[in-house]
Amino acid sequence: MTDFTNASLLVTGASGHLGRSAVEELLARGASKVIAGTRDPAKLADLAERGVEIRKVDFNDPAGLPAAFAGVDRLLIVSTDGIGTRIAQQTAAVEAAKTAGVKHIVYTSAPAARPNADAGLNPEHFWTEVAIAASGLDFTILRNHMYAENNLMSLPQAVASGQLYGLIGDRGTSYVIRADTARTAAGALLSAQGKAIEDVTGPAPVTNIERARIASDLTGRPVAVVTLSPADLKAGMIAAGLPEGFAEALTAFERDAVSGHHGVVTDVVERYSGRRPEALADFLASNKAALGA
Repeated sequence: MTDFTNASLLVTGASGHLGRSAVEELLARGASKVIAGTRDPAKLADLAERGVEIRKVDFNDPAGLPAAFAGVDRLLIVSTDGIGTRIAQQTAAVEAAKTAGVKHIVYTSAPAARPNADAGLNPEHFWTEVAIAASGLDFTILRNHMYAENNLMSLPQAVASGQLYGLIGDRGTSYVIRADTARTAAGALLSAQGKAIEDVTGPAPVTNIERARIASDLTGRPVAVVTLSPADLKAGMIAAGLPEGFAEALTAFERDAVSGHHGVVTDVVERYSGRRPEALADFLASNKAALGA
């Protein structure tokens, strides 16, 4: 496996959770030319003190991106939080990377990225992937599966109410912790070659029934799974106060769990990070207090 430790490596979104963790991993693994990109360089002053070059990288300023990427060999594009505007933001970044002479793009995508109208947020990832493939550059697209951390938002409510809502026919989700995805992204930046699309997953798919059991075991409180149709699940989320667009995106994600898209298991985390991915049960045990135990 080729070692790009001494190449010029830029991480976008470096003031966010995943981007910051990826920068830390690059430093820990001996990368010598790490560049951290952010809309607000002042947020990364501590990294500058450690020898990291800080650049202003604003995906809403396409004209400034080629200069921001100048001299960069390999680029990690961390998908932005600009839902609804990500296609424009990220395709502009891809075009700028090509203009600047970047040789390899690593992009954090989502499982089963596709253009289908009922695929929730996936079309934004799909069209970004298309732009990357059409650029002619080498690339590694990392389709990060559902973050284990998302359970810390949904499971406390399930523990409190004793009910975990999900779709009929759930076939499981291979939850992966954010730190494992960051280590994987750093590893790809340091070693990946050619053109590849990879699923970044946890060690095993976990169904809603299994999630409810884990939550119950950790808290000592009964949690029952309530299965619903997609329409009823969406309606329930809207009734609970979620915006309709967000409720539709979450329902689309649940539909993909039923179809099996989220049950994929790969060795990608171990291959790029050198360590096995953390299991959801272990992650939740480490965050037991957040469940209301």
